[in-house]
Amino acid sequence: MIFKHESVLRNEVIELLNIKQDGLYVDGTLGGGGHSFQIASRLSDKGHVLCIDQDEEAIEAARKHLRVYEDRTTLVHDNFVNFDRVMDEYGYSLADGFLLDLGVSSYQLDNAERGFSYMTDAPLDMRMDRTSGVSARTLLNSLSEEELTSILYEYGEERFAPQIARLIVKKRQISPLETTGELAGIIREAIPKRMQEKGGNPCKRTFQAVRIACNRELDVLSEALDKMVDRLAPEGRIAVITFHSLEDRIVKNAFKKFEDPCTCPPEFPVCVCGKKSKGKVITRKPVTPTKEELEHNPRAASAKLRVFEKVKL
Repeated sequence: MIFKHESVLRNEVIELLNIKQDGLYVDGTLGGGGHSFQIASRLSDKGHVLCIDQDEEAIEAARKHLRVYEDRTTLVHDNFVNFDRVMDEYGYSLADGFLLDLGVSSYQLDNAERGFSYMTDAPLDMRMDRTSGVSARTLLNSLSEEELTSILYEYGEERFAPQIARLIVKKRQISPLETTGELAGIIREAIPKRMQEKGGNPCKRTFQAVRIACNRELDVLSEALDKMVDRLAPEGRIAVITFHSLEDRIVKNAFKKFEDPCTCPPEFPVCVCGKKSKGKVITRKPVTPTKEELEHNPRAASAKLRVFEKVKL
């Protein structure tokens, strides 16, 4: 299967990253290499892009796409939360820009064997990195009913979390859950028929929750952002594309904290906590896809781009 992934908000990302010709850029979610290609095309021979992805298939596909810029790109198989270790390994102390394009690629969704889609029957996997981590099968067959309920509530905002978790536990006592089709069937059995007609496919929220839990996506995002702002060069920028409200909230709050870290009570006339601003939020409201982009790529519908700039010393 050919690795295919549309680079969401490509033009907006390139414009808002404010690329410096001789700069170092870290693309933490390489995917098919579309964003990295655009960044590399704007660099001089002194500029470089560290391209990180935890999906080995993405790395191999992007390697072909980026061949024309192989002298100014380095591809690394890792999770973006380890970007600082990668930078150290290649001798870089600060970056002029970080890019994260979160979520699942079109290739991962369309490749049934990866187990991300509720539209086809496949083994329960859902790992971004198939060389490590906990699969959906292991998670669903081992967690308690209370733990499953918590995951579905917290990561999927699923109102029928208790019913779904209860039925998962009941079904696995007969035989372990093995496929996405089995999970989809449980969800449809647990949610009242009249409620399944609202808000799109009823499996969406549970599959999202299980995928996030398997890959620790929200924990990884929070940890990475906190480290990125400290490895950002003056006037450098962090650009993050999110695809659901949980991710967007983390990014929005992190950028707000970086801009205004003061913890003094509002009634204090002056700041005494000593915490200094690390920069400014460039996007007061998130940037969303244009009508033209949505016509070309409907999967971009929920995308939101936020950008933060490091303070100039």
